[in-house]
Amino acid sequence: MNRAPADYHAWYGTPRGAWMADQERRLILDLLALPPGERVLDVGCGTGYFSSALADAGLGVTGLDTDMAALDFLARRDGRSLLIKGQAATLPFANGAFAGVVAITSLCFCTNPMLVLSEMWRVSQRVVVLGLLHRHSLLYLTKGGRGGYAGARWDTLEEVRAWAHELTPAPDILARCALLLPTAGPVARGIEQRFGKLLPIGGFLAVALRRPSGA
Repeated sequence: MNRAPADYHAWYGTPRGAWMADQERRLILDLLALPPGERVLDVGCGTGYFSSALADAGLGVTGLDTDMAALDFLARRDGRSLLIKGQAATLPFANGAFAGVVAITSLCFCTNPMLVLSEMWRVSQRVVVLGLLHRHSLLYLTKGGRGGYAGARWDTLEEVRAWAHELTPAPDILARCALLLPTAGPVARGIEQRFGKLLPIGGFLAVALRRPSGA
């Protein structure tokens, strides 16, 4: 994280940041589809916006990140999550330690996403949910490689399917998008409400990889 944790987290308090993050939060929780009380790992939790959202949903949250300053900030802001400093490519947990695992825009900064996904799949019992920057989007055309998106990789569903091809057992995959327009004004909100679930070109790509029944 290049910015101070408090400065980074302040984006969630802006009108644009609050609206965009809420669209992402709703999508992630819907795809995760776990009842209260289940254990969830948030990989690359950062300052913990989504860790807090998961805790608000009644889930038991463990947050993992390489940035100790971000973890300290999260611990002071919201003490409900168990926080661990660690690497996504070598998760320090047993097989099936969590009902679900999420990684919200953190995989976009991993040099070997397939390796990280295999680790997430290993420690999950039921589902892995990825929140990705979507290359097939207006957000990519207007923001890709600039500002807060500098250095981030933008992915596609086809690439996620290729990563998932290496997982055992092979997951059932469900994908949805949000954030059709890269703004948060009235027009963007109206279009999102009407077309957000219909058009697969939103800037935020959420993918659920679920273990088949009986696997």
